[in-house]
Amino acid sequence: MNRTAAFDIGPASNTDPAFARLATEVQNVQVLYRQLHAQPRVSGDEGHTLATLVNELPDSFRKEILAGDIGIVRLGGAGAAVAIRAEMDALPIVERTGLPWAATNGAMHACGHDVHMAAFIAVARTVASLIPLPAPLVGILQPREEVGESGARDVLRAGVLEAQEVGAVIGAHLQPALDSLAYSCTPGPVNAAADEFELVITGQSAHGAYPHHSSDALLSASAFVVSCQQIVARNVDPTVSAVLTVGTFSAGVSPNAIPEEATVTGTIRTMTEPQRQMIHNRLRQVANGVGLAHDCTVRLEISKGEPILVNDAELAAEIGRRLGARGNELREFRSYGSDDFAFYASAARAAMIFTGTPAASGTLHASTFAPDEQAVSRVATAMLTGYLAAARMLGQGRA
Repeated sequence: MNRTAAFDIGPASNTDPAFARLATEVQNVQVLYRQLHAQPRVSGDEGHTLATLVNELPDSFRKEILAGDIGIVRLGGAGAAVAIRAEMDALPIVERTGLPWAATNGAMHACGHDVHMAAFIAVARTVASLIPLPAPLVGILQPREEVGESGARDVLRAGVLEAQEVGAVIGAHLQPALDSLAYSCTPGPVNAAADEFELVITGQSAHGAYPHHSSDALLSASAFVVSCQQIVARNVDPTVSAVLTVGTFSAGVSPNAIPEEATVTGTIRTMTEPQRQMIHNRLRQVANGVGLAHDCTVRLEISKGEPILVNDAELAAEIGRRLGARGNELREFRSYGSDDFAFYASAARAAMIFTGTPAASGTLHASTFAPDEQAVSRVATAMLTGYLAAARMLGQGRA
């Protein structure tokens, strides 16, 4: 393998050999990118994808497969390492992009994970060529980002960060909201905590002509839907907002019968832990109050999902400085979307870098989402920049 000298490039260099090598490796993974796009695997079925990625890595990587199709690969010896996460799962969406390499198996990489995986392989090959190695590199080839059975949580439970001496974790994600092709690595909270709730209200059924014989579960649930919207409107500081969305409402089977039971489900998105706890508490109060007012019993379950994704301030600032010094447009960006990368950020110094896509690409999780031809290059640039910035902060070599 040709080796590339890793000079002390600093954030202001536009001609450093690492990024020149990266440009070549990005071209080399274009076939892989199209293969990954055409052969998506949904959450829990990533084994084929994992095998493909492992086979694409240089032999200098040590490779380990953990239970649940988690791939952990490492380049370099002992010492504090920089990890890069590449998520592998697709969504159960029928693709309608019209691309020549479109998926035809009823699944689709509608969130850009195919781009992220191909970019990681390009970065891994680039880092393997550097002399000296700025820091050991750990690749986390992660399953199940799109579902509640989080692959990131399982990586932490397996003790991977401790076993691999991970000092920092880097993530990168396509983001159509940055439609100018800008980058964003904003310090502090950048993605919301994502919790879900289910409310089951039980009353007394009755004939629709005799409502006075009922305790109307449907009416009670309707009052809950309206009342819980006031939590954000009247209990949340408008300068630090939150989202509470009701997603499903189920009640009744007949137009002339008052149902005995109604079920409401939804999501809660928050950017601070005190705000998260406050909304949980208020939601319980509203549910109990509505049940009491309508003579119904209530059962409310709130399930905590991904935590708030908080970018390490120092690391994010260094990444942003380096991206900007190379002539890239930078923007501040936060989203009430969620990502299980937040679990890594809760356990180690971490940074998520968002990379823009043109407006014509479409939106995430849409059947028409089609990133432009330079998407792999931009994500790879984000990953390599994050790796080099973290390596310098960990005090490993000259990055």
